[in-house]
Amino acid sequence: MTSRLVARGLTLAYEDRTVVDGLDLAIPDGEVTVIVGPNACGKSTTLRALGRLLKPKGGAVLLDGRDLASIPTKKIAQSVGLLPQTPVAPEAITVADLVSRGRQPHQAWWRQWSEEDERAVTDAMARTDVTDLADRPVDELSGGQRQRVWIAMALAQETDLLLLDEPTTYLDIAHQVEVLDLVRRLNRARGRTVALVLHDLNQAARYADHLVAMKAGRVVAEGPPSRIVTADLVHEVFGLDAVVIPDPVTGSPLVVPGAPWSGDVTTSAEGAAASGEDDSERRAMAGH
Repeated sequence: MTSRLVARGLTLAYEDRTVVDGLDLAIPDGEVTVIVGPNACGKSTTLRALGRLLKPKGGAVLLDGRDLASIPTKKIAQSVGLLPQTPVAPEAITVADLVSRGRQPHQAWWRQWSEEDERAVTDAMARTDVTDLADRPVDELSGGQRQRVWIAMALAQETDLLLLDEPTTYLDIAHQVEVLDLVRRLNRARGRTVALVLHDLNQAARYADHLVAMKAGRVVAEGPPSRIVTADLVHEVFGLDAVVIPDPVTGSPLVVPGAPWSGDVTTSAEGAAASGEDDSERRAMAGH
């Protein structure tokens, strides 16, 4: 497996709180990698470090064998595109203007806006279904619309490596599928390497070529979903009892949670307590 983007002995912290400690991770070239895990396990923090939004406390992130810290920011932006979890748009900026900012890494004082830039922006907006919103201010859009606009900006950057932190946030199920299908098309048709964080384990198993399961700042398992997604893994990582069956559409692992609480059955402990209370009440009444 070849990898242009690699973490070696990566330790990440927020002030004195260590979130990731000694992590080794390689993002396989030409594949879709999905990172999953429970809340606060370090998956989004790891993705931020891979995109140089977070400086490591220890270890390093390497791009083409070079420490990210030693590479100029503009050079990184020409190779790695990153959509963080909660991006903030400048006030009153329009959709078209925001998407156009994805082209900044490819421009210089002697080379301003070009036909290639126009093509990239038009294509990105069409792929994310935001063309009709081009003249609308971003801050007037719904959460789902804004998310699609941010994804369009990341696509317009046209990098070989694309990092997406929970790109389906705020989207209804139809647009979630559209975005993940788009990720798959970018990978298959254009050869882009994509790494993304998802909350939905079934979506991750369906779309990932390479799945990384994290817990408490470490990698518990990684590999093809068909090999690593098991009932034991789901219990270890998420603390959930589940059955794993083949997805009837794709054949990928499908996690089915155990039976939900119904409220119809009294536990033995509750039954015994209730019985004891009844007996005590009857004895008290008999004494009177």
